[in-house]
Order: sequence, then structure tokens, then C-alpha cells
Amino acid sequence: MADRFGLPVISLVDTSGAYSGVAAEDRGQAEAIARTTEACLNLRVPLVVTVIGEGGSGGAVAIATGNRVYMLENAVYSVISPEGCASILWRRPEKAQDAAATLRITAQDLLGFGIIDGIIPEPVGGAHRAPEEAIGMVGEQIARGLAELSGLSPDEVRRQRREKFLAIGRDLGK
Repeated sequence: MADRFGLPVISLVDTSGAYSGVAAEDRGQAEAIARTTEACLNLRVPLVVTVIGEGGSGGAVAIATGNRVYMLENAVYSVISPEGCASILWRRPEKAQDAAATLRITAQDLLGFGIIDGIIPEPVGGAHRAPEEAIGMVGEQIARGLAELSGLSPDEVRRQRREKFLAIGRDLGK
């Protein structure tokens, strides 16, 4: 519908890691994530994303497939939750803190890697301490992101988004 009516999409990400058991896969969890990613990549309208809390799963990555991706300064974002990663790597969920450090899931880390486009400062004590102020800062950043994309053709919007996500991780080994 966004494409049909030429409306930009705004995505607010705050989703913890999905259940990773066989039952979830039996219900098509991986396919749903893949279809969501594909739908976001194919949009011909701007998609501006803000991670406002925890983005800790493939589902979070799928709904964050945007032209611009921002994070609140205390948010976290990763393809897997630290608990899930610890369970896989060390078979010990209590190693979640080690996993979080290894995953480098902070806004500052992800900006350095070029995975996100900007960090939105939070009020002293965190966004939950002054929600109106935090909402205002998020809204201003989304408006700036949309303004940056406003002069692009639909094909250029889509091309730019695809190139952004194909480039993630390419230069990390250098």
C-alpha cells in the first residue's frame, strides 16, 4: 500500500529475540523473516527505521531494512539476542554478557561499522525518564531522514537501500 500511494514507511524497532526452537521453524519463522526482508528491499518509497529499544533477532533485522537506520543511544541491535548467542556458542545462557560484548550491539559500535546512519541522543537517565523529549528527538531525526530522501526517484530509493544492505560487512576485515 505504501508503494501504491507513494507513502514513506517509518519503522520503530523494539523486538527481542524470537523463540529459536524447532516449533518456530515448523510454523515458518525463517520464511516470514525472509519475506519481510524482501518486501522491505523491494519498496520504492523511503523507509526510515529507528531502533528504540532492543532489536535482537532476524525479525528485527528484517523490519529494519531501511534507507536510513537510526538508534537511540542506549538501544541494542543484532541478528541474535545475547542470550541466544551464548546458548549457541557456549551452551551456557549465563554467558550472555560475554556474547553481548562479542556481538558489538551498541549504537556506537554499529555506527562505527556503518550499519546504522546515526545515533539519537536520549534524555539524561534514558528515554523512559522523559518520553516526550525522547519522542520529539526521534521525530526530528525521522523528519531529517525523510528530507534527505525526498528528491530521489522511486527506483533510486530502492537501489540505494539495496546497496546499503549489500555493503554491510564488506570492509570489516580490512
